Amino acid sequence: MALAPTTSSPSKRKIILDCDPGHDDAVAMILAAGNPNIELLGVTTIGGNHTLPKVTRNAQIVSTICGIEAPIHAGCSRPLVREVTIAEGIHGDTGMEIHGYDLPDPAVEVQDMHAVDFIIKTVMEAEPNTVTLVPTGPLTNIAMAVRKEPRLAERVKEVVLMGGGYHTGNWSAVAEFNIKVDPEAAHIVFNEPWKVTMVGLDLTHQALATPDVEAKVKAIGSSPADFVVGLFGAFRKNYKDAQGFDNPPVHDPCAVAYLIDPTVMTTVKAPVDVELNGALTTGMTVADFRAPAPADCHTQVAVKLDADKFWSLVIDAVKAVS
Repeated sequence: MALAPTTSSPSKRKIILDCDPGHDDAVAMILAAGNPNIELLGVTTIGGNHTLPKVTRNAQIVSTICGIEAPIHAGCSRPLVREVTIAEGIHGDTGMEIHGYDLPDPAVEVQDMHAVDFIIKTVMEAEPNTVTLVPTGPLTNIAMAVRKEPRLAERVKEVVLMGGGYHTGNWSAVAEFNIKVDPEAAHIVFNEPWKVTMVGLDLTHQALATPDVEAKVKAIGSSPADFVVGLFGAFRKNYKDAQGFDNPPVHDPCAVAYLIDPTVMTTVKAPVDVELNGALTTGMTVADFRAPAPADCHTQVAVKLDADKFWSLVIDAVKAVS
């Protein structure tokens, strides 16, 4: 079933999903396309989990499998100033390694317009405060867009990002991958005056793809469901080998889930900034929980997930794209 960009409605959240598929990005795409409360304006890709050509092809494959017709725009291939870093140990040689499912060739084209220009054009042509940016990879595209068109900061409704963490990291002791690979871009995004919600590791490590979750997805009995089960299988093995998880955390759809139903997680308002120069702490997202937060604080962090509610949203979306 082809899912075209949904008809605009005041009750729908208009989003641009900026991602680097990636197993969990694929699930985020499905959740965004399959939930009736989200209007997916476009999918923009960013080099991160793997190189830009591979993650862009993966976005095309997800759209092909799930009938997602939102336009795909490729973005920046490297961080603002640092060398390219990929997460091949987690996502495999293709960036979206999968078990027991034959991936099709892409049947969805990539648009000519660069992702940064698509973001600017979409936000500037929309009514102010109606488009939300949902980055689930490194923040290079978002930083480039707001530097190229500073008025974005006052026109974007909010930025809900998967990245960072306030206790532990995964790419270093204190830094999460998306922030660590381009901390300068993250610094820009967190310091613009728009509203930012950080859905970091402290929250996403509660979104575990357990055998029970996998069984519920498998029971749907569709090609997209089999695809998701295959993603979980590969992700489980890779996460167990790389980080010791028995069940893999499925990070990226958590950011989309927050926009569908904010009660799916608890958030706390706190100033957040990004460390750029620490010998041991570069890429650390430093959240200041000394209460109360300043009156002008524009950042908040997610702290607790309602896992049952989250997985219900994901499972319903898989059904919708099937």
